[in-house]
Amino acid sequence: MTYLGKYRLDGKVALITGGSRGIGRATALGFAEAGADVAVASRKLPDLETVAGEIRKTGRRALPVASHLGRIGDIDDLVATVINEFGKIDILVNNAGTSPAMSPAEEVDERLWDSIMNLNLKGLFFLSGAVARAMKGHGGGSIVNVASMDGFKPEPQIGVYAISKAGVIMATRVMALEWARDNIRVNTLAPGNVHTRLGDSRFLAMPEYEGEMVRRTPLGRIADPDEMVGAMIYLASDASSFVTGECLTVDGGISLY
Repeated sequence: MTYLGKYRLDGKVALITGGSRGIGRATALGFAEAGADVAVASRKLPDLETVAGEIRKTGRRALPVASHLGRIGDIDDLVATVINEFGKIDILVNNAGTSPAMSPAEEVDERLWDSIMNLNLKGLFFLSGAVARAMKGHGGGSIVNVASMDGFKPEPQIGVYAISKAGVIMATRVMALEWARDNIRVNTLAPGNVHTRLGDSRFLAMPEYEGEMVRRTPLGRIADPDEMVGAMIYLASDASSFVTGECLTVDGGISLY
């Protein structure tokens, strides 16, 4: 295989959560262009069907699956549905995440805590375990967990989100250590500020904040979702065959300060 060929995903099956928009959608299309068949999951089927149509235009197979990843029963059903359709899962991208409200730490209530932790950390952990069991029967695979720069350096008013993403980084290390013997690699992508619905919601809530983030970012701008795809393909593909337990930060340099 050529060096560039190691970035190809031909013959691979990928499952991407939060696949209806933002980083998830961009990753799904990027994986399809690299040769993978792609299952996309989120709560709303119509949005997923739109993305599935875009994937099929690349010549690859697509499967949209409506699933609430904060519920264990939905996780088991999702994995079974994908395997029934494609026969295996080679790549899992745990991209689904939420932060439905901004709140000072002392005012966080249990409902907000649970809604964030159930999806961002609990769902990610149990979905990874279910997929890992399937991967063991097919020679291994690659899991990419999407964290955030907030997992290292929290921002005001979104403390629970930051805690959940710090947990994602540690969960990655735990999984990588335990599953390496089964040829399952587990890594984390930690984006900085990206123009997604979740990311832009903070800018709408605090109009001055976007300008502050741009000023603090050495590259001088907010990223587009497409700018995460190269790193995703690297971590999912054989190009990173000796990389596991790592966190790749793609933040325009903001963490340098």
